[in-house]
Amino acid sequence: MAKIHVSTTVNGEPVEFLCDASSSMLDALRGPLGLTGTKEGCGTGDCGACSITVDGRLMCSCLMLAVEAEGHEIATIEGMAQGDKLHPLQQKFLEMAALQCGICTPGVLISARSLLEKNPDPTEEEVRFGLAGNLCRCTGYDKIVRAVLETAAEMREAAR
Repeated sequence: MAKIHVSTTVNGEPVEFLCDASSSMLDALRGPLGLTGTKEGCGTGDCGACSITVDGRLMCSCLMLAVEAEGHEIATIEGMAQGDKLHPLQQKFLEMAALQCGICTPGVLISARSLLEKNPDPTEEEVRFGLAGNLCRCTGYDKIVRAVLETAAEMREAAR
C-alpha cells in the first residue's frame, strides 16, 4: 500500500509526514512526528487520553485519520508550555498534585485548556462537564477540578 503525504501544522510548526490511509492521528503523532506526550488509553475514543485540538476543536486523536490533518492546525500537549515556562494549567496541576500516573494527564490538560479558551469563568459543574470525556483510573477528580478552577481565576486576574 502506498504511503500518503500529509502537510499540516503541529503546535505552530509546519510539518510533513507519510502515513498509511488507515493510520490514526495518534499513530502519526507518536510515530513519524515523534510527539509521544499524547497517550493511547483505549483506542476507541472513550477515555480522552489522546485528546488534541484540531483548528481549536477538541478531538480524540485515536478516532481521527492522520490524512485528515492535511491543512489543519493541530495542538498537542507538547505545545502547551512556552519553552521552559509551563502553561498555567500545567503549573497548577503540579502545585496541587492533580495528577498521578500520567496516562490521562496530557488529555485532561488539553481538554481543560480548550474549556478555558471557550469559557474563562467556568463553574465547578461546567468544569466537570468539560472534562467528562477524560477518564482517570488513579484518583478522584476533585484535585483536577480544583486546579482548573484556580487556574481560571488566576488567568482572569492576570488578564485585568
